[in-house]
Amino acid sequence: MQNTSPYKSQLIGFSLAITGTLLFSLKSIFIKYLYQQGLNADSVLVLRMALALPIYIAILIAALRTQSQITLNSKTTTTVFFLGFIGYYLASLFDLMGLELITAQLERLSLFTYPFLVAILGFLFFKEPITRKVLFAFITSYAGLWIVMGQELALTGNNVLQGVSLVLASALSFSFYVLFSRPLIKRLTSVLFTSLAMVSSSIFALLHGVVIIDWNSLFITDVAWLWLVLLVILSTVIPSFMMTESIQRIGPTQTGIAGMLGPIFTIALAVYLLSEPFTLEIALGVALVITGVLSLMIRK
Repeated sequence: MQNTSPYKSQLIGFSLAITGTLLFSLKSIFIKYLYQQGLNADSVLVLRMALALPIYIAILIAALRTQSQITLNSKTTTTVFFLGFIGYYLASLFDLMGLELITAQLERLSLFTYPFLVAILGFLFFKEPITRKVLFAFITSYAGLWIVMGQELALTGNNVLQGVSLVLASALSFSFYVLFSRPLIKRLTSVLFTSLAMVSSSIFALLHGVVIIDWNSLFITDVAWLWLVLLVILSTVIPSFMMTESIQRIGPTQTGIAGMLGPIFTIALAVYLLSEPFTLEIALGVALVITGVLSLMIRK
């Protein structure tokens, strides 16, 4: 009976990771629908975070009341705000810009390679060694990504390289967030940390809207509002807490393994709902990317 509590905690952690991954996977689909309604990367970013901000503020206030023993000094708050800027605002902006140029399938695969960027950043900042397994996984995954890029370029003729570069920049920003948020999540708890980070990213997004968007010429359809609400609730607020809590319960590696379902789910939805092309070459590239990331995460 002594192992019941840790087992239940791990089971809850994996359940949260899988559910959060699936909900995050819907994000690309919702955004593509919003682009079809005439919105662009800037407007989706600002409207998404503006709708999410009141929810995160309410959760933050509740967390501060229930966890009064946790104190937020200026250094901790500044660090969390910086991580919110890097990990959500900047990462979201790059991702949305990339999605304007590439399919949801290629965007999801490009984001999926972020564990390699975490490994590289770990080597640069914490002297964590890059093993032969990491190199093998890196080569395998990016070979698969290159195959999918080539196939999409042949099928669509879009500016695929620029789109993938933007999404990889998003993955790099998120990698900073993952790497440097671990000690803060343990100190502040996942709910308090996530709420504060998302409030930070929402503030930066609103400032972005003030500077960039011409609100007088922006028209939002009723259908677009529906997709925005679904994007905020199902693919922003709920999974952000699920993934952070999962990292706290089972660690980033195991959470990443559960995230293997993400690309598969997104690709299936993109092919079915968005009528995106899917060929044998794309299937081969997807298999190589997943194999590479899986080989990096699974231990003996």
